[in-house]
Amino acid sequence: MPPARVFLVVVDDSPEMRAALRFACRRARSSGGRVALLRVIEPAEPQHFATIGELMRAEARQDAEDLLDRLAGEVNAVSGHLPVLYVREGKPREELLGVIAEEPSISVLVLAADPGPGGPGPLVTALTGKYVGRLRVPVTIVPGSLTDGQIDAIT
Repeated sequence: MPPARVFLVVVDDSPEMRAALRFACRRARSSGGRVALLRVIEPAEPQHFATIGELMRAEARQDAEDLLDRLAGEVNAVSGHLPVLYVREGKPREELLGVIAEEPSISVLVLAADPGPGGPGPLVTALTGKYVGRLRVPVTIVPGSLTDGQIDAIT
């Protein structure tokens, strides 16, 4: 039996992330695949006292884990499987490329494009531009303005 497809979604604070998550869950369900969630914690500003910096880092990690735990329930309800969870610290683009390079099970990256006038977003712009050559998986870009009903109709 071939390995299941794994649809990776970057969990950020953008409203369009929900469209990418719904799309990935529906595609995973229809293809017998799974969803993976990546939350990247950006490094905190250097602090004068190391203990404050460590406390901020620990708090950010706990917030990331709590968010992924909440989303895992939603993913399970829609896709039928618990997701694979990744928490990384660093620059989002570099950490995303690192996870894709390190995890051979990831087979599709699902991103949502910001429908606003500011453009599709930094990850979509970077990964469809000069960083596309660093990817080993296809990228699915979901319009961030799609409703759940519209996503359900196409998946």
